[in-house]
Amino acid sequence: MTALPAVQEYQDMLQSAALSFLERHQSEHLSDDQRLFSRAVQHLVADYDVLTQVAEKIVHLANSAMVAVRDRQRLNIQSSTSTHTVIVDPVTGSQWAVPVSLIYERIINAPDIGRFRLTHS
Repeated sequence: MTALPAVQEYQDMLQSAALSFLERHQSEHLSDDQRLFSRAVQHLVADYDVLTQVAEKIVHLANSAMVAVRDRQRLNIQSSTSTHTVIVDPVTGSQWAVPVSLIYERIINAPDIGRFRLTHS
């Protein structure tokens, strides 16, 4: 009966490796989640010698965990000002005041702006 905990431990280790890969490389694929997924699968296949089908399952689980954390942050409109945007993580209670100038500098005025859509009010 010791084989089952060992298998679970190995799967957890693979999922942790996949999650680390996804987190490290997500900024390279902001508009192409499928490419990031494929790269993570290939990473597990090449570096951990697992079957593609197993790697796909593990990456799917890791991606779900990453998305759950990534998508839970919310904009706190009531605390935001014209110069700072306040982002809150409702699970941890953490809040970040991000200067609008930094958002403009790092995202809007970035060389790869094509991934964002210009809107008119």
